Amino acid sequence: MSSEEVKKFYQDYKKDMGALKESSSEAMGAMGQLHKALMTEGALSEKQKELIALAIGVAVRCEPCIYLHTRDCLKAGASREEIMEAAQTAVMMQGGPAFTYLPKVLHALEACES
Repeated sequence: MSSEEVKKFYQDYKKDMGALKESSSEAMGAMGQLHKALMTEGALSEKQKELIALAIGVAVRCEPCIYLHTRDCLKAGASREEIMEAAQTAVMMQGGPAFTYLPKVLHALEACES
């Protein structure tokens, strides 16, 4: 997916989440509360948690997770270098399959930075 396609993903995702909130507001509310509770600063900073989430997204080859957590890493103050290094640690745990998902992180960075 190119950076332009990632930008479209972000637009579509926002619409899709709005539709899901309407059709299953209780479940979406619970998911939102869980996300907020887990990603709020504690012993780990929000930035550290987002970098971990991104690395896990790469390791499990979850394309939407990669796009969303790359964006959220930037929002939490992570640098491009920190994001790429975190994403690359997934290769240690998942090898070649994770390596093939690193370009998706670059496309997400390009989409967010442009």
